[in-house]
Amino acid sequence: MPEGALRSALNPGVARREVFGWAMYDFANSGYTTVVLTAVFNAYFVRVIAGNAPWATFAWTAALSVSFAMVMLLGPVVGAWADAHAAKKRTLFVFTVLCVLGTGMLAGAGPGTVAWAVVFVIISNFAYAMGENLGAAFLPELARPEALGKVSGWGWSLGYFGGILALGISLAWVMTAEKRGSTSGDAVGGTMLITAAIFALAAVPTFVFLKERAQPDTTARASTAFARLGETFAHARQYRDLMLIFVCGTCYQAGVATVITLAAIYAEQAMGFKTFDTIMLVLIVNVTAAIGAFVFGYVQDRTGKVPALRLTLVGWIAMVVVAYLSETRETFWIAANLAGLCLGSSQSAGRALVAYLAPAGRSAEFFGMWGFATRLAAILGPLTYGAITWITVGNHRLAMLLTGIFFIVALAVLAFVDEKRGRALVE
Repeated sequence: MPEGALRSALNPGVARREVFGWAMYDFANSGYTTVVLTAVFNAYFVRVIAGNAPWATFAWTAALSVSFAMVMLLGPVVGAWADAHAAKKRTLFVFTVLCVLGTGMLAGAGPGTVAWAVVFVIISNFAYAMGENLGAAFLPELARPEALGKVSGWGWSLGYFGGILALGISLAWVMTAEKRGSTSGDAVGGTMLITAAIFALAAVPTFVFLKERAQPDTTARASTAFARLGETFAHARQYRDLMLIFVCGTCYQAGVATVITLAAIYAEQAMGFKTFDTIMLVLIVNVTAAIGAFVFGYVQDRTGKVPALRLTLVGWIAMVVVAYLSETRETFWIAANLAGLCLGSSQSAGRALVAYLAPAGRSAEFFGMWGFATRLAAILGPLTYGAITWITVGNHRLAMLLTGIFFIVALAVLAFVDEKRGRALVE
C-alpha cells in the first residue's frame, strides 16, 4: 500500500507499525472464533462430548449465552473504567491472557466431560468478547473519521487470515492423527493448544506497538465508570442514530452469531459433512470473508457506511434462502461463501459506524455498549436456533430459515438511521 494513501487514512502522529499492531489483534483472536466457535470444537462438543444428545446443540448455545450475558453486564462498565483511567491497553492484556488460558484448558475436554467444557467455553468466550470490545475502542484514535471504514476493513481482513492459519495448522494436526496412533476425535484437544499458542504469539505486536493515547482522569474514582454510564444513558436520545445502530446491530448480529457458532453443526447435521469437509469449508469461507472485509471497507468510505451495511444485510437474507433450499453440497458451498462475503463486510461496517458516531474520549465506553448489543444478539440468535432444533427434534433447515428474520428486522431498523445527523452531534 502506498505510503501516501496510508498516511491520509491515519490521524496525525499515528505510526504505520501501530496500525499493524492493532490489526494483529484481529489476526490473533480470529483463530479462537474460527477453531473453537465455528469449525472444530462446537461440532466436537455436540457429537462427542455431549454424545449427540437431543439437548446437545441447545447446551452449546446456552453455554455461549451465559458468557455473553456476562459481557453484557460488565462490558460497558469495564469500558467506561478503561476510558476514565486510560487503561484500555492494560485491560486488553488481562482479557487476552484469560482467553488464552481458557482455550488451552479446553484441551482437557473429552467424551462426557460436559461440565468441564461448559466452564472453559464460558471463561474463554467471555474473555475473547471483552478483548474484542477493548481492541475496537482504539480505532477512532488511529483512523481519520473519513477513513474509519477502510482501516476497520484492514483489521478484519487480516484477522480472517489469522483464522485461516489457526485452522490450517489444526487441519494438519487432525489429518495426521492416525500416523501418530491416534484418532481425529482425540486430536481435537491438540487443536485447542494450537489455537491458544497462536493467539498468544500473534497478539505480541499489539502490546509492543499499540499506544494508549488517552489521558487518565485524575479525579476518577471507583464509582466514576458508573457515573459516566449514567450520564450516557441519561442523554441517550441525543445519540439517537447511534442507539438505532445498537438496535440494528442486535438484530443482524443475532443472525451473524448463529452462522458463526453453528455453521459446522449445520454442515454436519443438515448436509452430512464430515470433520475434514467442514474444516475445508471454513478455510475457504475465511478467504471470502477477508475479501469482503477489505473491499467493503473502501465501499463504506465512498458510499457511506449505512448504504454499505444495507447491501450486506440484503446479501445475508439471500444467503439464508440459498442455505435453506440447498440439497447438494455444491449449492451449500455457494451459500457458505456468500455468508463469508457478508460476514467480513457487515462486521467491519458495524465497527466503523460505532467509531464514526461515538463521542471523542468515550470510545471504550460506547464500544462496551456495542458489545452489550452484539452479545445480546449472540444470546438471542444461537439460543433461538438451538431451541428450534430441540423442539423440532433436529430440524436444522427450519432453524436456519428462521434466522433470516433477524436480518429482515435489522434492515427495517437501519432505514431510520441518518449517518450525517449522527456524526454532526459528535464533531
